[in-house]
Amino acid sequence: MELNSSDSILQLTQTTPPIGTAGPRPPIVIAAERKAPSEEVSPQPLSPYDVVKLARHPLRPLTSDYITLMLDDFMELHGDRHFWDDRAMITGFGRIDNHRFMLIGQQKGKNTRERLLCNFGMPNPEGYRKALLKMKLAERLGLPVVALIDTPGANPDIGAEERGQAYAIAENIFHMIGLKTPIVGIVIGEGGSGGALGIGVGDRFSMMEYAYCSVISPEGCAAILWKDAENAPEAADALKLTAKDLLGLGLVEEIIPEPEGGAHLNPKKAAETLKAHILKYLEELKTIPQDRLLQQRYSRYEKIGRFKEGPAT
Repeated sequence: MELNSSDSILQLTQTTPPIGTAGPRPPIVIAAERKAPSEEVSPQPLSPYDVVKLARHPLRPLTSDYITLMLDDFMELHGDRHFWDDRAMITGFGRIDNHRFMLIGQQKGKNTRERLLCNFGMPNPEGYRKALLKMKLAERLGLPVVALIDTPGANPDIGAEERGQAYAIAENIFHMIGLKTPIVGIVIGEGGSGGALGIGVGDRFSMMEYAYCSVISPEGCAAILWKDAENAPEAADALKLTAKDLLGLGLVEEIIPEPEGGAHLNPKKAAETLKAHILKYLEELKTIPQDRLLQQRYSRYEKIGRFKEGPAT
């Protein structure tokens, strides 16, 4: 569903709950500037940076919300057997109707306390090792894997680097290419760089309508290219990070529509739509023989990338 704005200006007004409380989250009104009734207004689509703002919306449903709204049963699994249990990565056995699967999902947290515990959705190496451990368990049990991606990026601090952040992500990508069970990957909010790739390899890769996926944040890109994060809107446009852009580039197979105004305005409806797409993907993938599934997965990633050759200079 297309979201239009009279002036392509997204205005967010919000009230914030007291620090440390986990009560119901207050409404955030999304409204466009309005013209006088006599003026004719041509609706304009949201800019890429407006989509980034929606993907980051504080009331946007998180992995934990979709678990509550979609799954008939969920048993969480903890830890990576090396260091600790990373709360930025949720893993566990899930069930929708008669479909059982391993759920892997990135979690940002809803209030200040949760966000600190979840490191604002930026997983550590332990989170990726935890995810890989559970994916290998799913492979042994013959269960498909469903990955819900929502992270601004992997944790870049010195502790994470010392414990092997880059290697953990690379190891996940390597093993997911050859994992002998179906994998469904869906970007439900932010798809930040290697943080997203660490659980983002699969046989089906889709994005929700107002999610984004990019090698770098618009602000980070602007700071590098223009030395000023104020150029983030121009960077977002250049990065081609929206679901529509990535569908056109062949990196995404399908755009999952959201309720009018975004998933945060009707989480229940958003969950129903997401659930229907997950069930569709699981039905499609369970009929594909394992050897063919692995070959298709490998070929899909082998073809990514376009090259233009010109005369030698």
